[in-house]
Amino acid sequence: MAGTGETRRSLARSISCRGVGLHSGRAVTLELRPASPGAGIAFLRSDLGIRIPARAEHVADTRLCTALAAPGAPQARIGTVEHVMAALAGAGVDDAVVAVDGPEVPILDGSAEPFLFLIGCAGLIEHDAPRPVLRVLREIRVADADGAWAALSPLPGGGFEAALEIDFPGTAIGMQRGALRLGPASFRREVARARTFTLAEDVARLRAAGLAQGGSLDNAVVVDGPLVLNPGGLRMADEFVRHKLLDVVGDLALAGHPIAGRFEGARSGHALNNRLLRALLADGTAWMLSSDPAEPLAPERSPAEAVPVAA
Repeated sequence: MAGTGETRRSLARSISCRGVGLHSGRAVTLELRPASPGAGIAFLRSDLGIRIPARAEHVADTRLCTALAAPGAPQARIGTVEHVMAALAGAGVDDAVVAVDGPEVPILDGSAEPFLFLIGCAGLIEHDAPRPVLRVLREIRVADADGAWAALSPLPGGGFEAALEIDFPGTAIGMQRGALRLGPASFRREVARARTFTLAEDVARLRAAGLAQGGSLDNAVVVDGPLVLNPGGLRMADEFVRHKLLDVVGDLALAGHPIAGRFEGARSGHALNNRLLRALLADGTAWMLSSDPAEPLAPERSPAEAVPVAA
């Protein structure tokens, strides 16, 4: 998630795919488009003509996914943005438009790998523009009443690392721990193929609540007690925690800049990840923008850019 004096990258050309939304069940077309240097990542509801910057302050829902809503137009939402955001961050893409003609990014196979494939097919172009990183200067930590927690802290030497523990007792998931030092090769090798997952006992409840309408064994791992119901089994023994690390990368990519720091958490999900990012951005003493993640310069952002912590 962090570079070392690198220049900004965008896509060399546009590329598209079509799939179904995991929660909406709607068929949707997604197109990845180049963007000008400094534009950042933005989502476009192409059916509505409304653009939504991919920023933490625009997160409107974190129930089983991360969903964005347009400023001043809350009806214009895009859900399940975390996998494509993770792929863009993992590939080092700074500026792009993600155009979607419906309310949700297609789930494809439930991982970030198909989005990496699209990015690879489109190709990358480097711009002669600096790529500042958001350097974490001191620890920020958030927690839930049930003991789940997440923290960001400084990482000497720069770069981005994440370590996470999950615990689903009495299931095939169990307790798993995973760690990632983020870079294009490590992201592709270690987490990109890890799929989203759910418990079989939760499927009926989710569908009754209007969620998981497009879910299937083709786009999610389903666990029933000690059993994995997918005919092909798991892609790796610790696929579950690897997917949660993928989600961390996607959720923290909503900082708007690559992060230089270390993430640690236990049983953290989309809600805690977003709370953590908002708490960091709201504290102007906890971060600064720097052209070199290992050697911070003077702050390059105004106080107006700080994001309030959600109640």
